[in-house]
Amino acid sequence: CLTLVKQIEKRDSVLTSKQQIDRLLRPGSSYFNLNPFEVLQIDPEATDEELKKRFRALSILVHPDKNQDDPDRAQLAFEAVDKAYKNLLDPEQKKRAVDVIQAGREYVEHNMKEKKKQLKKDGKPQFLEEDDPEMFRQAVYKQTMKLFAELEIKRKEREAKDMHERKRAREEEIETAEKAKREREWQKNFEETRDGRVDSWRSFQAGKSKAKKEKKPRSFLKPPKVKMEQRE
Repeated sequence: CLTLVKQIEKRDSVLTSKQQIDRLLRPGSSYFNLNPFEVLQIDPEATDEELKKRFRALSILVHPDKNQDDPDRAQLAFEAVDKAYKNLLDPEQKKRAVDVIQAGREYVEHNMKEKKKQLKKDGKPQFLEEDDPEMFRQAVYKQTMKLFAELEIKRKEREAKDMHERKRAREEEIETAEKAKREREWQKNFEETRDGRVDSWRSFQAGKSKAKKEKKPRSFLKPPKVKMEQRE
């Protein structure tokens, strides 16, 4: 199986510039290219020197300067190669990619084991198409791509959630700042107009006092005094 995989990688590694660009930009490439080993067409067990050599060869092949008839697509292909290489230079990113590939292989092997167990139980021949090395490789490839895609979807969901939370926090921060600004302006306006309000109130009170002084007292008619008649 390993020999067959290496043969396929060797065959694909001699693709022309145009073929490599087409491979890197094929439909679904945004998910296919999540696997840096797939992008660089190199085995996960390759040494750092082999990785460096492969990157140089492939980056030259798809570089825009070498593909001046299609520089825009060449630039996108070059960026995909460059990103994959940088990911594999990062020990943490490389381990993550290796773990995903291993998980894909283990899933296929476990699935095959369960299928054969069921076939044996049913009294049927225990032969699966995945027993063929090429079919096994394809099954692992598909499962690996699926795992990479699921991880990327989850990453984007987390990123969207974080962005939403940051946006909400920012909006709350702006609202708090605006509220504080309105309160400061109100307080400033209150302070600036306080003397005027006090003067107005004093004038009003003075006007009331003056009006009371100038007000004439009301006159009331007094009833006539009645003289008492004296008796003789």
